[in-house]
Amino acid sequence: MTKEQISPEKVIEVKGLYKSFGNYHVLKGVDLHLNKRENLVVLGKSGTGKSVLIKILVGLLTPDQGEVLVLNQHVDRITYKELLALRLKVGFSFQNSALYDSMTVRENLEFPLVRNQRRLTKGEVNSAVEEMLDAVGLLHTINQMPSELSGGQRKRIGVARTLILRPEIMLYDEPTAGLDPITCLEINSLINEVQERFHTSSIIITHDLTCAKAVGNRVAMLLDGKFERQGTFEEVFNTADERVKPFYDYNFIQ
Repeated sequence: MTKEQISPEKVIEVKGLYKSFGNYHVLKGVDLHLNKRENLVVLGKSGTGKSVLIKILVGLLTPDQGEVLVLNQHVDRITYKELLALRLKVGFSFQNSALYDSMTVRENLEFPLVRNQRRLTKGEVNSAVEEMLDAVGLLHTINQMPSELSGGQRKRIGVARTLILRPEIMLYDEPTAGLDPITCLEINSLINEVQERFHTSSIIITHDLTCAKAVGNRVAMLLDGKFERQGTFEEVFNTADERVKPFYDYNFIQ
C-alpha cells in the first residue's frame, strides 16, 4: 500500500476537544481524525498537549469539552467494562519500551496474551510469541533478558508485545527517542512494516522530523492548543509561519 492509498473510514475522530489543568489551558478546541490503515504523525513542542491527547483517547483523562470517538465509541461515555474491551483494540508502544526487567523476552510477550486470552493453549501462546518476534526480526532473543538487549532491540520487543494482541490501532510515543541514527531508520522501517503487514491505523508522536517524513501518510502539528497545520509533510512545512520554521530548521536532517 502506497502512502496515498488510505481508506477514508475514520477509526478515531476528535471534535472541539478542550482540556485544562487549573488555569493551564492545554488543548483549546482540537479537531483531529485518524483514517483506517493510516499512519498519522503528531508533532509539537514539549508541553503542547500531545501526551494529554493520547491519554484522553484511551480514557485515562476526561476531556473538559468536546467529542472523542475511537472505533465508533464515545470514550468518555462508555462503561468501564466497555472501556477495557476498547483498550484491547488500541496498542500503546511506550517511549521506554516498558518491558518487565525480571522477565525474559518470551515471558514479556506471553504476559499480555495469557492475561487477556486465557483460553489459549500453551502451544498457541508459544506460536503467537514466536510469530511476533519473527515479525520484528528478533526471534533469536526469545530467551534473553531485557538488560541484554540494545535500546533499539528493546523498542522492537516493546512493539512486538503490543502487537501480540492484534490491536486495530497503534499509538507510538516517541519511537526513535534516544536511539542512534541507524537504529532510528530501522524503527521507521518497522513502523511502516507493521502498518503494511498487520493493517494497523497508527498515531505516532515524535519530535524526530526524519521519522515524521519516513512514516507519516499525514502530519498534524499542534500549535497553541490546536492542530492548525495538517497534511503531507511537505504541506505542513511549506509555510512562512514563524511557529513552524524554527521547528523544521532545528530538527530536520536532510
